[in-house]
Amino acid sequence: MVRATLCPTLYTKSSTTEQRPLPVRPPPIVKPLRRARTRVARIALAACSGSGLVACGGGGDGGTAPLPIEPVAIPVTGTAVPQLASFDRVLTDLMKKWGIPGGAIAVVKDGRLVLARGYGYSDAVAKDPVAPDALFRIASVSKPITAVAILELAEQGKLDLDARAFAMLPNLTPPSGSTVDPRLADITIRQLLSHLGGWDRDRSYDPMFRATQIAQSLGIASPASAEAVIRYMRGQPLDFTPGERYAYSNFGYAVLGRIIERVAGKPYGTYVRESVLQPMGITRMFLGHSLPQDRLPGEVHYYDGGGLATSVFPSGGAVPVPYGAFNIEAMDSHGGWVASAVDLARFITAVDGLTTRPDVLRPETIALMTAAPAKVWDGSPFHYAAGWLVRPAQGNWWHDGSLPGTSALIVRTGTGLAWAVLFNARSMSAGSTFEQEVDPAVWQAVGQVTTWPTHDLFSQYP
Repeated sequence: MVRATLCPTLYTKSSTTEQRPLPVRPPPIVKPLRRARTRVARIALAACSGSGLVACGGGGDGGTAPLPIEPVAIPVTGTAVPQLASFDRVLTDLMKKWGIPGGAIAVVKDGRLVLARGYGYSDAVAKDPVAPDALFRIASVSKPITAVAILELAEQGKLDLDARAFAMLPNLTPPSGSTVDPRLADITIRQLLSHLGGWDRDRSYDPMFRATQIAQSLGIASPASAEAVIRYMRGQPLDFTPGERYAYSNFGYAVLGRIIERVAGKPYGTYVRESVLQPMGITRMFLGHSLPQDRLPGEVHYYDGGGLATSVFPSGGAVPVPYGAFNIEAMDSHGGWVASAVDLARFITAVDGLTTRPDVLRPETIALMTAAPAKVWDGSPFHYAAGWLVRPAQGNWWHDGSLPGTSALIVRTGTGLAWAVLFNARSMSAGSTFEQEVDPAVWQAVGQVTTWPTHDLFSQYP
């Protein structure tokens, strides 16, 4: 894993009209499964290294055969927009540089979808190109979605953000005989939204990636569900006193998902689709599945240069890392959504606080969603609010997501621009810095635009 240092360097890119401050992000927030590779996996990776192939480590069926992709032939789909050709050029160059099989971007200007493009291959073996509205796992970009669901329930008076989180989950009891940290009782919903809950995966571990170990400890079948992980963690000590400091926590957002279920009286995914996404006009966003045979219609294939890992599912055995090395079903509320870049653009414009498209939250709720939550951020030019990293001086919000086979980023700027960019790989070779280069690459493309088009492509993608 790579720790989110939250120490970005502020710099600017010039355009023809203004200096645009860049929300240069910390390293990608979620970096699970950087485990020691098995001998089989090392051999698989060695076969890829220096092979000259764009991608290696997973075929259309989730296999591990090298992918015969020509390095220079990256198909591009969607409506070409000459004024925005810089996006095509910059992103295809970046994909070729790091051997990324496929990606997609959606760009919004003043509430209008001005660009929707697919790049490369959804299935690199079958040579199926990525459609502009192809579905991708979005990993931790799921967190703003969960945060909006919580804030919407609070707006409706159905929950109190300062309520004690675990008091709302009396059914998820700690394992018999475990010692309960008394500080667990003090954790609030507000603290969970802002990663102030008391868990630090760099000091201990991220339980959302211990599906087999937790199942064994509880005496249940692997992989452990979100509920099972919560029961287990209620018997584990906190890493720090709640509210004392920030530490990014997937587990905290897993707890928020169960609170949504408790308050709404229906499954997390059902509530979010019906009450959050559909009012935004989003109908093609779904919770994802771990195994390749359960891939959704229109969903891309996922690739990873890390070789093989042991499956957490009952079948066991060695599997490509994106397909069974972790239980994405248990990650629903912190990393489980599957979406298109276009629908993520719809999501951004429905909560951006601007007047160009209707928002689903009240202005005071949006202000709360983006405000610094605690004194731990005093003196910092940015902060993690409720589901978003925010740089208030520039009006920029963003969140990234990262899993084996997945790299995702959404950005809302203070200049009326927003974008979502998704890829079906995060690293195809050892030492890749692809993820760190995505954000500055998109800002580079933005800086090369001299005239923004006035059309709106949202109607092309219902």
